[in-house]
Amino acid sequence: MKYFTGLLLALFLLSACKNEKEGTPEAETSEVAALSFEPKEYSKKTALPGKEPRTYVSISIPEATGGSPAASDTINNKIFRTVRSIVYFGEKPTNAKSYDELMDSFIKSYEELAKEFPDEALSWEAKIKATVDYKTDSLINIKLNNYMFTGGAHGYEGDRSLLFNAQTGRSLVYKDIFKDEKGFTALAEKKFRAKYKIPEGQSINATGLMFEGDKFVLPQNIFFKENGLLLYYNAYEIAAYAEQQKEILIPYSEADTFLKLK
Repeated sequence: MKYFTGLLLALFLLSACKNEKEGTPEAETSEVAALSFEPKEYSKKTALPGKEPRTYVSISIPEATGGSPAASDTINNKIFRTVRSIVYFGEKPTNAKSYDELMDSFIKSYEELAKEFPDEALSWEAKIKATVDYKTDSLINIKLNNYMFTGGAHGYEGDRSLLFNAQTGRSLVYKDIFKDEKGFTALAEKKFRAKYKIPEGQSINATGLMFEGDKFVLPQNIFFKENGLLLYYNAYEIAAYAEQQKEILIPYSEADTFLKLK
């Protein structure tokens, strides 16, 4: 009897130890599963001699790690495709498959032009700086600032907003964010008119803006901030370059009623 009781006790202790050990990796897995970001830097200069700064590419991006491989890959691929749509010279973007290929293609385009027109070629610049601007359990907002100069009177600087589902990494569009996009657009127009002194009833383009069809629309880029939604129109989107960007901030106290998530 004592032997039987001792055997049961031993089995119980063994089972408890096994459960405790099995619980440890589960906790570690939960910790690893949290999506995080690591800064990555890429840069390249032309090999051609010349005055500083010589033609160069500088790319700084947050690389998604952890979480599910599908989520982090989806985010990283979207960031790369966005960068690729900006850093190129010619009629259409390159088909580069990596940041190194992308930089090589840009530098090669410059060097070919510089060799053909050595007295005319100015140094080019391509600068990308992407940061995690906002992050919650449901949404990740990455801000991608870019500056490009490939000759001409001036370069071009702008901001892109990349919105992702924080669990799946899927890119979000406005129908995913707003439960009443029409109502939010009406609020945004009211705020926009007030800031830029365009009276109600007047054409939205009355002060020289260039909304297509003379109709107010939400910008291509909306940023989630700690205190509200920043609606951001880059230069050329709705106004001449000289007027630069246009933006309005709508506090969450007014925007919340229209939002599905934040």
